[in-house]
Amino acid sequence: MEERTEEVLESTNRLEAIAAMRQCIGSVIAGQQQMVDLLLTAILTGGHVLIEGVPGVAKTLTARLISKLIKADFSRVQFTSDLMPSDLLGTNVFNMGTHAFEFHKGPVFADIVLTDEINRAPAKTQSALFEVMEEKQVTIDGVRYPMSDLYTIIATQNPIEQEGTYRLPEAQLDRFLFKIEVGYPNAEEELRILQSHNSDSAFTKLENIRPLTDIGQMLELRRKAAQVFIDEKMMQYIIRLIQQTRTHGQLYLGASPRASIALLQASKAYAILQGRDFVIADDIKLLAKPILCHRIQLTAEAEMEGVTIENVIREIVEKTENIC
Repeated sequence: MEERTEEVLESTNRLEAIAAMRQCIGSVIAGQQQMVDLLLTAILTGGHVLIEGVPGVAKTLTARLISKLIKADFSRVQFTSDLMPSDLLGTNVFNMGTHAFEFHKGPVFADIVLTDEINRAPAKTQSALFEVMEEKQVTIDGVRYPMSDLYTIIATQNPIEQEGTYRLPEAQLDRFLFKIEVGYPNAEEELRILQSHNSDSAFTKLENIRPLTDIGQMLELRRKAAQVFIDEKMMQYIIRLIQQTRTHGQLYLGASPRASIALLQASKAYAILQGRDFVIADDIKLLAKPILCHRIQLTAEAEMEGVTIENVIREIVEKTENIC
């Protein structure tokens, strides 16, 4: 009985830490609550995130802030057209003193890695991320270098400026758990931003932020998320959603079973974030767009008619909800 009580208290403390993190992020960043929740959900799921948004909407700041709050190693890489795989992964360097090669780790070795403007790097460099995203390890000259258990890649790309960019292949896009589309703040949120910057006393600076939890607690929450209850009806709901992407007349490419698994795991992690130990239909509906929008493709006819991926996903969710 005492062990059970201690376990409940520890779980409560971890959930309180998550709630405190969300509140702290809100004190630094006005708006973008959905982006924050999805980033935390991805970390609890063990997945990677692609964020698409114009410059200046706090993508980099949010990633740095989350890593600081969980006391995780953070690394940022600015992708450019001349970035080589060795610039990202690292390389073996000959040590004149020991007369042996030593591996110098690249910036990809961190708990949370931010890859800014990922679509600016050539295909060869983008492909260097395949192994590390899927296997959480890097192999250099036949030697395996594992990443940390928390390892998360947060990639960004600019949806407007496409000159000098390389489109991400479908196989790599499928490795991202979420694609988060970040828009401009509304007038009220932007006023809060201006007021914060106008008054130093009201503005919480990043260097003043102290960790609210640690990697161990986050990994324990990840294990708890895997144990969240999901009814078989909810799993059937997920299956119907994914199946409809494969038969929809306006879609050329439907979602793979990896999308089904992602929706299952992410909905359980999101339930934990909301303080529940069970999944509800609203969790699945909310996560359907960020999980599916980069995994499906419109037909040429649908694109010519002005149909958007967002419209199709909304239609599929509404249709599936009516069936259920």
